[in-house]
Amino acid sequence: MKKSTSRAIWSLFSQSAYLRPVESGTVPMMPTHQYERDRCVTGIAGLDEILRGGIPYGSTVLVAGTCGSGKTTMCMEFLVNGANNGEACAHFSATEPSVKLLENVRQFDFFDMRLVDQGLINVFDMDVLFSWLGMTKSTFELSDIDAMVKSITDIVNTIGVTRLVIDSVTTLCYKIPSEQLIRDFLFKLGKALATLGCTALLVSEITSSGAKAYWSSFGVEEAILDGIIVLGDVPRMGHLLRFIQVVKMRGTSHARAKYALELTPKGVMLTPMLKWGAVDD
Repeated sequence: MKKSTSRAIWSLFSQSAYLRPVESGTVPMMPTHQYERDRCVTGIAGLDEILRGGIPYGSTVLVAGTCGSGKTTMCMEFLVNGANNGEACAHFSATEPSVKLLENVRQFDFFDMRLVDQGLINVFDMDVLFSWLGMTKSTFELSDIDAMVKSITDIVNTIGVTRLVIDSVTTLCYKIPSEQLIRDFLFKLGKALATLGCTALLVSEITSSGAKAYWSSFGVEEAILDGIIVLGDVPRMGHLLRFIQVVKMRGTSHARAKYALELTPKGVMLTPMLKWGAVDD
C-alpha cells in the first residue's frame, strides 16, 4: 500500500470521535442507545424473566428433555398464551395422534378447547401430512426434506402462524439417515420460519444419561438452532424434582441457572433452586 493511501485512510479514521485525542478533564462520547430485539412473550410464569422479556421473535428453539419432564405441557401453554392474545398458533404432532394430545391437555385449567374450535390453535398430525405428501418411505431423502419444510411453511404462511411447536423433532430426524441432512433440515426450517416471523419450539427427546453429555438426540441440533431450553429431573429427598435451564438463546442475555419446574392445574410454574446442597439429601 502506498504511503499517500495509508495517510488518507488514517486521516479518515482519525476524524472519528473514538480515535480523537481526549482532552484533559473530558470523557469520550460513547453510543448510549442499546439495540433490543422484539420479544415473543411466552406468558409462562418465570420463563420470561429468565429470558429478560421473552424469546426473540423469529427464533427457533430446541426444547430438550427427558420423558415426563413437562416438555409437551410447557409448549402447549406457550401456544395457548399466544392464542389468548389473538395470535394464530400451530402444533405439529409426530409422537401421538392429535386427538389424544388434546384429551391429555384438557386436564389443565389454562387450556380452552374453544381456541381450537376458533382456529387460533391448529393441530396437525405429521402422519397425515406425510401421507398427503406421499412420503411413505422409512427414510427421507433431500427431496423429501425439502417437501416437508415447504409444506410446514406453506401452512404457516397461509394461516399466518406466529407461534409453532413440533413435538417431537426427534421423531422426524429418526427418518433422516445422516447428520448432514439433519443439519440441512433444521437450517432450512429455521430460516424459513424466521423469514415468516414465526417463533418455533422444537421438542427433542433425550435420555437421562445422554443429558449429561448432549442437549439433543443427535448432537447436531443445538449448533443449528437459536436457543436451547433443557428440562429434566434431579433426585431430592427420595423424589424426582423437575427442573428447567436455558442453556442458549441468541439475541438476548439470560440466566443459566436451573429452576425448579412444577406442573400445576394453571400451567407451568418456575421457582429458583438451591444452588448448593447434596442432591440426595
